[in-house]
Amino acid sequence: MIVFGTKGYLYQLAILTLVCDRCGNPAAHTLRKRVTKFTLFFVPLFPFSTKYATQCTFCGAEQQVTREQAEQLQAQEAGGQAYGPSGQQPYQRP
Repeated sequence: MIVFGTKGYLYQLAILTLVCDRCGNPAAHTLRKRVTKFTLFFVPLFPFSTKYATQCTFCGAEQQVTREQAEQLQAQEAGGQAYGPSGQQPYQRP
């Protein structure tokens, strides 16, 4: 008998302050990477799906982003700036 399946892993890459597209509030957004790996006898062997998303901590809205957008958000977060994936603007304090 061969036992195979999948297992999901969730990585939090960054926390960004953005204006949410859904609720319009300036709030923290988590940038997450979800990796699904093929397993054989409960041992993860190789990833076959990788997805990136941002999630608003205020309203819970989740938005899928591409790998390039996720890398750009991480780079801007490290530099002190954060811009959203689809026209979201960073929150600037008055």
